[in-house]
Amino acid sequence: MRLLLIEDDSVIAHELSLRWRAREWAVLHCTSLADADAALQDGAYDLVVLDRGLPDGDGLDWLQRLRARNRLTPVLVLTARDRVADRVEGLQAGADDYLVKPFAAEELDARVEVLTRRAAAARGELLQFGNLSWLGREGRVLVDGRQLELSPREFEVLGLLVRRAPHVVPKRVLIDALAERNLDVGDSAAEVYVSRLRRKLAGSGTEIQTVRGFGYRLVLDAPAAVG
Repeated sequence: MRLLLIEDDSVIAHELSLRWRAREWAVLHCTSLADADAALQDGAYDLVVLDRGLPDGDGLDWLQRLRARNRLTPVLVLTARDRVADRVEGLQAGADDYLVKPFAAEELDARVEVLTRRAAAARGELLQFGNLSWLGREGRVLVDGRQLELSPREFEVLGLLVRRAPHVVPKRVLIDALAERNLDVGDSAAEVYVSRLRRKLAGSGTEIQTVRGFGYRLVLDAPAAVG
């Protein structure tokens, strides 16, 4: 599970990061909303834990902007603002849950688990990276809402890359996944399907990079230079 923690209290952030990593949950800690925006550009998260009073603004303003482009990632607001009006405001802004500081770490863990289970069931194997959506149950890939025409093998390879994006997927993992359904797959199969996917992803906002000696990774296209 990948968690994005947006919290400017260093003590709380340190304790939660240690606790969650001990549970083998991957945690990225950001101290500002600007850093959180950058983190979301680099990959998808299973859940966001969001403070309100941050150095560069109110977390709820950021949450409203997030919801304009991403309605699926669950967000738990973790804040000292404890009025009923504050809770209502947080939920209306798009929070899936609202927990007041000080809090019991065990309760926070339980709420994180419930939210991520609920989100996984609702997505039905929906994976997102940038403006690309991979719909496992439907066997479709969308780019900005438009369907990308892929063969079953291309769809499977892209799913593995999206699931780990922006991290590297070893070449052997791709070969083994293809071989499970196709006994005639050789060692060059990964290169063939990655090459086809690169052509089909051109102009989509994402690209497949080769990491020599390791494998491949899906990344966001670098913006073109201006001037």
